[in-house]
Amino acid sequence: MTEMPTPPPLLQVADLRVTLPTARGWAQALRGVSLRMERGQTVGLIGESGCGKSLTALALMGLLPERAQVSGSILLQGQELVGMPEPQLCQLRGARMAMIFQEPMTALNPLHPIWKQIAEPLRLHQHMGVKQAKARALELLERVQLPRARERLDAYPHQLSGGQRQRVMISIALACSPDLLIADEPTTALDVTVQKEVLALIKQLVNEDGMGLLLISHDLGLMQDQVDRVMVMYGGSVVESAATPELFAHRAHPYTRGLFAARPRLGLARGTRLTTIPGSVPELMDFPAGCAFADRCAWAVDECRHTPPQPETMALQSPSDEPHAVSCPRWRLP
Repeated sequence: MTEMPTPPPLLQVADLRVTLPTARGWAQALRGVSLRMERGQTVGLIGESGCGKSLTALALMGLLPERAQVSGSILLQGQELVGMPEPQLCQLRGARMAMIFQEPMTALNPLHPIWKQIAEPLRLHQHMGVKQAKARALELLERVQLPRARERLDAYPHQLSGGQRQRVMISIALACSPDLLIADEPTTALDVTVQKEVLALIKQLVNEDGMGLLLISHDLGLMQDQVDRVMVMYGGSVVESAATPELFAHRAHPYTRGLFAARPRLGLARGTRLTTIPGSVPELMDFPAGCAFADRCAWAVDECRHTPPQPETMALQSPSDEPHAVSCPRWRLP
């Protein structure tokens, strides 16, 4: 009996590097990012602002600045995206991969009613007529539980609250049932109650459609609840990655330990100061040649500043799981 060939993963990124022009010359913004995602899997990217999370998302979508230099590989179900001509990328964006952008307050076009903005990918990729696209826009708004959806079809973005605009953004991203959904801090500027509703909605829709979700955030609690696997980024590199329960139980990289130590915790005495990571994320041109975290790390030695660390495997939970990997030769220190 002939065996069926194993289908390629939904997304496979290998040694992704992005160099950007700056006033001080060309700077490495992404330094060898690699990840793998299957259909139905949820992966989280976490780290401080400026660590490369959003840039990774833009690179996957082919939305980098015009002069950006890209190398490495991005395979979407076996199809190479790096170097793909813009007309071909346009056929994929919105159809097979979609993104919920960070700011619902500014991401929508203020000059068009929301139904037209939801209908645009439907008309472009599925060649729907106006009437059919508007009907589908209503279905999508009802699916994301927008109150009084029919009345709001002709509303403009400024007539909606932040949470309602975020639901419109989700509708646009889901319009063509993409295989890959990227959510870049989808709860920014929303109050806590609306945040929970939006995150629960995204999780429900991903589970229903079996798409892959790449969730970007700086919120550790959100990652613990929402994703199967967490990748910690710093300086344009993935410094640690593991299944979510494994990472929360066994932090290895000094940067990951610093992020977790800085979390507010219940039971702390009044006036207790939270632990902080010394310094701040440097400019792109100021990262050391070796480990990007070396100048802020209490464990660093001279070699750390000059030799880029290689990923080391800590543990493998089961034959089907990816290993717990950490890019630090000194991770065994207590």
